[in-house]
Amino acid sequence: MPTVLTARALLLDMDGTLVNSDAVVERIWRRWADRHGLDQDEVMKVVHGRQGHASMALLLPDRPMEQNHADNARMLAEETADVAGVVPIPGAPDFLASLRGLPHALVTSADVPLATARMAAAGLGMPEVRVTAESVGASKPDPEGFLKGAAELGVVPGECVVFEDSAAGIQAGRSAGMRVVGVGPRAGFHEPDVVVADLREVRVEAVGDGSMRVYVG
Repeated sequence: MPTVLTARALLLDMDGTLVNSDAVVERIWRRWADRHGLDQDEVMKVVHGRQGHASMALLLPDRPMEQNHADNARMLAEETADVAGVVPIPGAPDFLASLRGLPHALVTSADVPLATARMAAAGLGMPEVRVTAESVGASKPDPEGFLKGAAELGVVPGECVVFEDSAAGIQAGRSAGMRVVGVGPRAGFHEPDVVVADLREVRVEAVGDGSMRVYVG
């Protein structure tokens, strides 16, 4: 039997949740690890879900933040130009199509150019409401992005359901006081409320009172 969650808004991460961009992330960040003499696998454990400069601050704690921001700008340009292998998560096209007319927002650590490039490469329509790197002062795992998404949709945090794949994103959703659906193989390690292999296991149904039922599993 599926788990049934009731919500008034859905907040959707992008990378790993709607879009599989792992091939690009691996290429870009493994090269970055080599440039800085860091273990590639250890770097990959940190970078999913966070803004690049926040990952760099954890990995190079003695480096000035202005260098991290400059390095991050270069990395974002590389990632935006490289969409080889970017594909939708299974079920993402139908899932997004089912949300037309229902309150939902994209909440991503990517900036607008990167989010636009990856969603287009995956053949996915961009939600009307979106919270990107430019919109927030703090990266996931800080809850700011999800709280801002809820506020823009006019929904209290406790009536939102988050879809996330990464440790940082799941922590951000929980810190925002929201229920979290974990998507994909990484998610189950980080204690979301419920886990699915991909978005083919999710169905959303509008309810007459303005809320929706989310069938998971």
